[in-house]
Amino acid sequence: MSTQDPRTRRNVTVLVMAQALLGSQMPMIFTIGGLAGQSLATNICFATLPISLIVLGSMLTATPISWFMQRYGRRAGFMLGTLGGAVGGGIGALGLYLASFPVFLLGSLFTGIYMSAQGFYRFAAADTASEDFRPKAISYVLAGGLVSAIIGPQLVKLTADAYVIPFFGTYLAVIAVNLAGSLLFLRLDIPKPPLPAVDAPRGRSHWQLLTTPRIAVAVICAMVSYAMMNLVMTSTPLAVVGCGFDKSDAADVVTGHVLAMFAPSFFTGHLIARFGVERILATGLLILGAAGVVALNGVQLENFFVALVLLGLGWNFGFIGATTMLASAHAPHERGRIQGLNDLLVFGGVTLASLASGGLMNCSGGTAQEGWTAVNLAIAPALTLAGGALLWLWLRPREQPAE
Repeated sequence: MSTQDPRTRRNVTVLVMAQALLGSQMPMIFTIGGLAGQSLATNICFATLPISLIVLGSMLTATPISWFMQRYGRRAGFMLGTLGGAVGGGIGALGLYLASFPVFLLGSLFTGIYMSAQGFYRFAAADTASEDFRPKAISYVLAGGLVSAIIGPQLVKLTADAYVIPFFGTYLAVIAVNLAGSLLFLRLDIPKPPLPAVDAPRGRSHWQLLTTPRIAVAVICAMVSYAMMNLVMTSTPLAVVGCGFDKSDAADVVTGHVLAMFAPSFFTGHLIARFGVERILATGLLILGAAGVVALNGVQLENFFVALVLLGLGWNFGFIGATTMLASAHAPHERGRIQGLNDLLVFGGVTLASLASGGLMNCSGGTAQEGWTAVNLAIAPALTLAGGALLWLWLRPREQPAE
């Protein structure tokens, strides 16, 4: 990063810190969301519905936030995201206090606003970066999640039982994280996109963008990498506790998973630059498949750890690869349109995966082990689809990157 201009260095640094601090609320909520839902829901099949509502909120707000950033700038959009996270934490705490599942779900929906804004950190890192530095900038920002992987679960351990109401303290901590983290964006310096002139190129339509082979494959691979990771991760705390281990074990497994999601980011960009984005994407899909194989081979604590570490590593290669492929396949004036559409589709897939996760885990067998098996078998068709799409692109003539 030393060869980049001072503004790029500062922006990447701010976004790394935001990913580290603000991003810690996501492992916090994903660790306890299903367990809290299980304690509030009248039907255990809906235990993971709080997590599904977070992803649904992210999906519904992806396009509006992308438009908002295109119009008012990245800083305003990210501040809006922290506001959504703080409000979501407050409503979630109220839902726990009232023992109201609907109120708790409403808080999850607002948390989705933060999750949607966080998804644009990676795109913001590329805004002022040079073409060669772009994949590394994206990787460095996602590497900030390495710190969030440590902070989040440790805060869960400190706060989950701090009050008589389980998890109430965790949601109060979520509010504090958002309020403190919002101050980071005062240092962000990404110019607002200029308003288009009357005769400026409008770019391709949504349909034209989606039917561009490189964009289509990038979107498919991002959807599958994120959705299958979420499908398995959402059920993991329920499976760990259901198989006889305790909540601290579940938090440790999630810590290992999130570390594996973000630790490789220090070198993923370099690997993409050296071996090409298609090879790294293919490697990510293969590792996701390996995670399912390990999970299906037993429910010992070490199986959970190894499977979730592989799941995080596969997500890292798949998601950073897909993001890099997408970032090089559209023109600057198409940025707001395709990035919002991409995240709408990605988090739409993640919403469906998180909804399916609770049903598969709690309602597809009589035991936690049978539910866990169903969850991991479900990833095979999606990985086959993404692998086939990537192979199809690989066999096509090489396209030139968008100017």
